[in-house]
Amino acid sequence: MKVTQEVLPDSQVGLEIEIPADLSQKTYDQVLRKMMRTVNVPGFRKGKVPKQVFLQRVGQPQFKAAVIEELVQNAVDKAIKQEEIDAIGNYQLKSSFEELIGQYQPGQPITINASVDVPPRVTLETYKGLSVQAEEILPDPERVASTLSQYQNNLATLVPIEDRPAQAGDVAVIDFVGKVQGEDGEFEEFQGGSGTDFQVELEEGRFIPGFVEGIVGMALDEAKEVEVPFPEDYPQAELAGKPAVFSITLKEIKEKELPDLDDDFAQEISEFETIEALRTSLTERYQEEADEKTKANKDAALIEALVEHLEAEIPNTLVQKEVEFLLTQTIMQLSRQGIDVNKMLTRELVEGMRQRARPEALDRLRRTLALGEVAKQEGIKIEEEALQEKIKEAMAEVEDPSQIDPDRLTQVLTEELLQEKILTWLEENNTVELVAEGTLQKAEAEVAEVNAAEATVEVVATAADDADEEPEA
Repeated sequence: MKVTQEVLPDSQVGLEIEIPADLSQKTYDQVLRKMMRTVNVPGFRKGKVPKQVFLQRVGQPQFKAAVIEELVQNAVDKAIKQEEIDAIGNYQLKSSFEELIGQYQPGQPITINASVDVPPRVTLETYKGLSVQAEEILPDPERVASTLSQYQNNLATLVPIEDRPAQAGDVAVIDFVGKVQGEDGEFEEFQGGSGTDFQVELEEGRFIPGFVEGIVGMALDEAKEVEVPFPEDYPQAELAGKPAVFSITLKEIKEKELPDLDDDFAQEISEFETIEALRTSLTERYQEEADEKTKANKDAALIEALVEHLEAEIPNTLVQKEVEFLLTQTIMQLSRQGIDVNKMLTRELVEGMRQRARPEALDRLRRTLALGEVAKQEGIKIEEEALQEKIKEAMAEVEDPSQIDPDRLTQVLTEELLQEKILTWLEENNTVELVAEGTLQKAEAEVAEVNAAEATVEVVATAADDADEEPEA
């Protein structure tokens, strides 16, 4: 079978296949026998229908279509094997199917044109000596103290207060009735806007702005109206931005009595014997978190620089596969949130999700291809011993090992270890300058602002030019 190859864009190979007469006749006979065994014709037993009766019953065009489908599939499969093409996904028929039906005669040669996707064609000329910037994340020096303060707050004892007004930091027990202003200007009660023996901590952010502040300063058994507007971004659209008034009665005031930050406190909330050991542990944990974020920033900066030097033709088969992966992840996440995806996801919505996921799928594939090309050119591989150790560690954390697919686990951990090794190599062979947190985000915002200003100037200039043009007579 003669096959002529052609390199096509988007990592495809075009195939012109000259199907010989013997394969044409063989396929015709095979399809004829198969269909004659299955077709039902009144007056004949199944499998005993004469050829002419069968063809008259089925129709020549329909039968030829079945033969062409089988012929094309067989021819493309043979061509791929004969030419040793590393094809991925299904073939795409480039010839007109209707024209093939019209041209086809059993026992006569026929030429078809098809294309197949092949692995991405990748070029990465520069991946050493790169200079990039990444934001260094430092731990918040106040975070340990604020964490311990939160622990204290959680273990606080509430002591009733009767000899002073409510103040910030207290816990108040109130009855309240809320009313919101309607379209007619009148204030009416709304659902969820009332409560009895409602306990609220008098701290900023515990309710809509102004509500807690209105309670501060109230005395026991005092009743008062607090006027506050709902925020414009309030989750309930029917309340967002509307004026409201709350009638509040203060029934109890409780002061928080915090436990001492001592060794007893540390032993109660943790596995540590002393408060200093707990502080040290928190300090180390937050430092590790900051280091991990800095490492992630460095990795992202290196990968972004790599991708800028990447030239890659990515076949649609891989893009669609990545899109489906992202779509599946999104649907699983929605399901875990308790959303009935079977009712929510219409065909149109799913197709829209696919279209929106395509740019991210391409970005993910380009990053993967860039890292893979570094591994290929530098011969970076994972040692079997390291992989087995990683698998052993992962399995040790699994409650029910029978639920784990060992092949999938091996694949995931291999990819994870390989990526770690590639990124380590990149960091060792390129320059990463650490800059203060927020520096790069500020720079990106300034660039975006400049670009927007330039675009505005260009639009204004174009409009002015159009206005100056003489109208045609």
